[in-house]
Amino acid sequence: MKTIILFLLFFLSITLYAQKINVTSTSMTAEDMKKEVHFIDNAKAVQGDSWIHGDEIIVYFDENNQTKKYVSVGTVTFEFKEKENHYTGSANKVTYFPAKSTYVLVGKAIIDDLINKRHVNGDEITLDMTTGNANVKGSKEKPVKFIFDMQEKKPKNTKKKKDKK
Repeated sequence: MKTIILFLLFFLSITLYAQKINVTSTSMTAEDMKKEVHFIDNAKAVQGDSWIHGDEIIVYFDENNQTKKYVSVGTVTFEFKEKENHYTGSANKVTYFPAKSTYVLVGKAIIDDLINKRHVNGDEITLDMTTGNANVKGSKEKPVKFIFDMQEKKPKNTKKKKDKK
């Protein structure tokens, strides 16, 4: 019974905090004492136009049964859309902190910024969806890589019209 109550509180807290989140997986377990819900095998969470897919998604709650964080592990892929931001990518582990609207990607982390046509990869990427700022960490063996398009400035028209005589 406690498992069902925790599960219902999970969905209630999500609904009250923001748009509804639809989580699907092959199986699910709720751990009442740990305040966790595990979505196991082929787990996918969808909220609006954003989604995350991984081998497992774990939802953690605080002492007030509010959603504290989501952790997706395994082979993780995602698409995040919020206001003027649109990102796709992958990592070994993605943690989302809904109160801060922040994602932390760890292990073979890759983000493609589809709006600004930029690509970044590193060992760890912290992405703030509110500001669009990213903090990327690499190592000597695998340095941070940032790829972006440069827009060419068109030269001003310096030719003067010839006067006809």
